Amino acid sequence: MKKFDIFKKGLFIENPIFVLLLGLCSALAITTTLTNAIGMGMAVICVLIMSNVIISLLRKIIPNEIRIPVFIVIIATLVKCVQMLMNAYTPALYESLGVFIPLIVVNCIILGRAESFASKNGVFASFLDGIGSGLGFTLSLTVLGMIREVLGNGTVFGMRVTPESYSPALIFILAPGAFITIAFIKAFLNYLEMKKSKEG
Repeated sequence: MKKFDIFKKGLFIENPIFVLLLGLCSALAITTTLTNAIGMGMAVICVLIMSNVIISLLRKIIPNEIRIPVFIVIIATLVKCVQMLMNAYTPALYESLGVFIPLIVVNCIILGRAESFASKNGVFASFLDGIGSGLGFTLSLTVLGMIREVLGNGTVFGMRVTPESYSPALIFILAPGAFITIAFIKAFLNYLEMKKSKEG
C-alpha cells in the first residue's frame, strides 16, 4: 500500500466517526462547541500517533497472549501525559472536556488502530496511519461542533455569527441534537455514496 493511501484511508475512506461510527460517546458529548471539538481532536491525534509508533516499535517483543493489556497500558500512560499537559497549559479546555479526556483510553479508535494496524506494520506506516485516523476524527468533530454551535448558540468560537433575529435551536447543544446532527450527516454521506455507485 502506498504511503499516501495509508494517510487517506484514515482521513476519508475509514473515517472513524462518519464511516466506522467509532468513538461516538465522546464525539457526541463534547461537540457542543467548536473549541471543545478541536481540543479533543488534538488530544486524540497526539495519543493516536504516539501509541501507534510505540506499539509498532515494540510489536515484535510483545507476547501475543498479552498484547491487548500491554496496548492499554501504553495508551493509558500517553493519555495521562496528555491530560497533565492540558491541565497545565490549557486549564479552561481541560475543565470543559472534563471526564472525556481520561476516557480516551477506552476509545475504540485508539485501541482499534493499535490492534489492526500498528501491531502489524512498520513505524513510518503506523505514524501515517495515526495522523490520518487522528485527522479524520478531528475533522469529524470539527464538522459536528461547528454545526451544533451555530445552530444551538448562533456562535462560532463564542463569537456571534447569526443575525440578532435568529433564535438558537437549543436542542442542538443537547444530547438529542448530537444524534440528529450525526444522523443527517451520515444520511447525506450515504446519499453521495449511492449516487457515486450508480454513476460508476
